[in-house]
Order: sequence, then structure tokens, then C-alpha cells
Amino acid sequence: MEDLMFVASEPLSNHEMIVEVEDRSTKEPESLGYAVVPVASVEQRLDERQAVASRWFNLESTATRECGAAPGGGYRGRIHLRLCLEGGYHVLDEAAHVSSDFRPTAKQLWKPAVGVLELGILGARGLIPMKTRGAGGGGAKGSTDAYCVAKYGKKWVRTRTITDSFDPRWNEQYTWQVYDPCTVLTVGVFDNWRMFDAAGNRQDYRIGKVRIRVSTLESNRVYTASYPLLRLLPSGVKKMGEVQLAVRFACAALLPNTCAMYAQPMLPRMHHLRPLGVLQQDVLRVSAIMLVSEWLERSEPPLGQEVVRYMLDVNWHSWSNRRSRANWFRIMGVVSWAFGLARWIDDIRRWRNPTTTVLVHVLYLVLVWYPELVVPTASLYVFLIGAWYSRFRPRAPAGMDVRLSQADMVDADDLDEEFDPVPSTKPAEVVRARYDRLRILAARVQRLLGDLAAQGERVQALISWRDPRATKLFIGACLVVALVFYVVPPKMIAVALGFYFLRHPMFRDPMPPASLNFFRRLPSLSDRML
Repeated sequence: MEDLMFVASEPLSNHEMIVEVEDRSTKEPESLGYAVVPVASVEQRLDERQAVASRWFNLESTATRECGAAPGGGYRGRIHLRLCLEGGYHVLDEAAHVSSDFRPTAKQLWKPAVGVLELGILGARGLIPMKTRGAGGGGAKGSTDAYCVAKYGKKWVRTRTITDSFDPRWNEQYTWQVYDPCTVLTVGVFDNWRMFDAAGNRQDYRIGKVRIRVSTLESNRVYTASYPLLRLLPSGVKKMGEVQLAVRFACAALLPNTCAMYAQPMLPRMHHLRPLGVLQQDVLRVSAIMLVSEWLERSEPPLGQEVVRYMLDVNWHSWSNRRSRANWFRIMGVVSWAFGLARWIDDIRRWRNPTTTVLVHVLYLVLVWYPELVVPTASLYVFLIGAWYSRFRPRAPAGMDVRLSQADMVDADDLDEEFDPVPSTKPAEVVRARYDRLRILAARVQRLLGDLAAQGERVQALISWRDPRATKLFIGACLVVALVFYVVPPKMIAVALGFYFLRHPMFRDPMPPASLNFFRRLPSLSDRML
């Protein structure tokens, strides 16, 4: 009674599923038999409402498979299976935040396209030498044989290779059907080594890549720009050159189709009705990447596994001190508006600008006396802010950001740790030093988590009677507040509280308020931890 899920690739007629039954009661597992199920014989299910019938399969002797005989000999029992091809799920082969497709597997469930994405790969300039070649009697010289790979949805494209050029010109155009504008186009530039290595021992070298989110493109507008090709190397970030792209999102029916996509879930229906676990999604993604790599290696010209892994960001989830620091600054950038609002309110409370404080008093009185104006006023304020910021909107899709990635000020040891594989290949003393540094960082996180837990436990202690006197004071205050709100009109209470909060500093005690002191004195469970 267990459910297992695998990734199957087309054509299904080339694949079989082998189910083997083993006896694990002995020291050495003993095979009791196996069954071979052709994947093409399994029925497809489009959604959870479609019932799937179970079937019995005969178990054949393992000796039959080992000797290469045809199935049918050595009956060893039967196994009961319920098999189906789940067409309602989407198999993610990319990282979720840069995915280029969210459609379900079954084509019957695909919705009409909302537009066409047109990409023109014009060329590159300023590429650095990637290899050296002999030049007759003049010695060796640097050379680059560049080609581009673009990936969007299930479609991969590759340009021709321009040999021995630091400023190659491709001038090739490609198109894709767009089913969801909130997707990402990935374009990578590589140096071709395979065409000069008949043995196939050399891999193509990564020069850089660019991501363009389709939703950031205005409809039917052509964007032509040069994007820097940046690589993070063990020695630091390095600019490898620039790639020139022209991109356009052709959308004929903007309002009825494209805008309606923003109100729909990104993943198909089955992901919400029967969601997959995080670990299961990672396992399926690894399997999907392996299948895509095998498929592209058989194409002509072939794409190596190193190209596919780089385009699909296989190692984006690996540990990186630089990336962790970048994510922290991203969080600070998100909540910076809250800190700015708090500073503005504090300036008003302290009467730094008396005129502004008086105007805030008047606005507060109007909103309290006419509460039906609160939502329209707030909505109008947000509209005006959005209209003002439209003057500073980006004029072209942004490329990779070095400062956002914290790659311009990264320490050499952090880079060395980021490029160190798992398991580590560094000496024991280096690994021990990094482990000690990670313990110091984890201790800060541990202390922060403890403080957050203590604040929540103090809230629970208000009515849990862990501190009887504090609970009596709190429930008594709640009773008084209830009686006051029953007797006094709420508008008068709101005006009194607002004016008390905005009172002049000459009427304010510099010490913390009584409510904060009372909350800090409440007990937490920290004193009961070992």
C-alpha cells in the first residue's frame, strides 16, 4: 500500500518498468521474482477524478532474466499493482524560480497560447580567449569558438558555431509559444571544445548566460540590448564578454488572455489537490534532468551534459555563504519600506516637523470620523505611488546583477568553499575551520530563533496562568477595556488613543511604556531548557 512515482519520457514504447520482489528476512536479500511492465501499456490519467483499475502481474523467476531467456518461464506468484501515467502533473526540470514552463504533461490539458516569444541572437563581442592554437611559425594564439543555446519551455535551440572569433555574429531568430507570461527565457553562451576533440574527452566551456523574464516585457515591443556575460570563478567574478539579443513578446489579445493568467495558479490542478513533497520533487527533478541530458546528447549537433546542467541550474540549492548573505540583504531590501515607515511615524511622534504632525492629526480625525474613507484613501495613495514610480521603471530587461549576488565583495575563502564539491576535497584542517565558522553563524541563528520563540511564549503566558499575578492583571484589564468600549463611543476612543500616541515629547516619558514593561516580564519556557 505504497505510492511510488517515476519520470517517464517519450517514446514510451522504448521503456519498461521492472518490479522485483525480494525477501529481506534473511541476511542476504533473496529475489522471489520479477515482473516486466511495458510503459506503453499503462493507461494515462488526466485528473484525480479518473479511476485507475488495478491489475495482477505474474512474477517470473530471476534466473530467467539473468540467462537472457524470454519471459514466461518459472512462475513465482503474482503481484498486485495499480499503474497509471499521471498527465496532470508538471515535471520540473528547472529551478522553480526560473522555470520556463508550468504546463501539465498531458497535451489534452494545455490551454491556448497567450502570445509568441521572439528571440533574435545577434552576436557577441569582447569574448575572452578560451583556448590556444598553433599559428604556424608565429607561435600560439588565443581563440574562441562560441555558440549560443536558448531554452524556453520544452524547446531547446542552438546556433551554429563561429570559429576563431572574439566578436561572433550569428543573426539567428527563434520563436516559442507562450502559455504563461510569468516564465523565464534562458540564453547561454559556450565555447565549443567537442568539435576539436574526436575522443570526446573535453567538455564545452561555459562563458555565461542571461535570463529574461517574459512578464517584464511590454507587449509587441522589441528590446535590443547587450547583456554582460558574467562567470563566478574560484578567483572571483569575471566578465567574459557581452551577448547582443533582440527579444519581443508578441501578444495580440492582452486583456482577455494574458491578464487573466495572473489570477490562475501557476502549477496544474494535481499539484494542489495531491501535492508532492519537497524531497519527492527534488528526486523527480534529478531524474528529469538526466533524461533531458540523454535526449540532447543524441541530438545533432549534440549538447553535452555540462551544457544542460548549466542551463538548468542544477546546483542552485547547494550551500553558499555568498548566496546566503545575498538572500539576507534581499530580505532587508524587502522590509526596508517598513523601517522607513517606522522612522517617519517616529519623526511625527517627536514633532520633528510640526506642520507635518498637525496635518497628520487633521487627517487622522477625518479618517476616524468618516471610517468609510479609509479604504478609498489608502487605495488612492497606493495608486499615486505606483503612478509616480512608473517614471523610474526599467526600460530594458535586466541581466545578471553582480551587486545583488554579492559577487563583487565576496571573500576568497567563501568562493573556495562554494566551489568545493560534496564530499569535500579539502584538507581536514580547512574543513574543520569552515565547520567552526558555520557553528558560529548557526549559534546566531539559534539565538534569534530562541528570542522569537520566547516572544510567542510570552503571548501564550497572558492567559495560561503560568504567572498568576500577570494573568489576573491581564484579564482584569480586558474586562475594563470591554466595559469602556461598551459605554464610550468607539470614535471617541480612537481619537483619544491617536492623540495620546501623537502627543508632544514634553508630555512623554523617556522610559519604556508600562505595556511593554508588562510584556517583557511575562515568563517564557527558556528557563526550563537544558
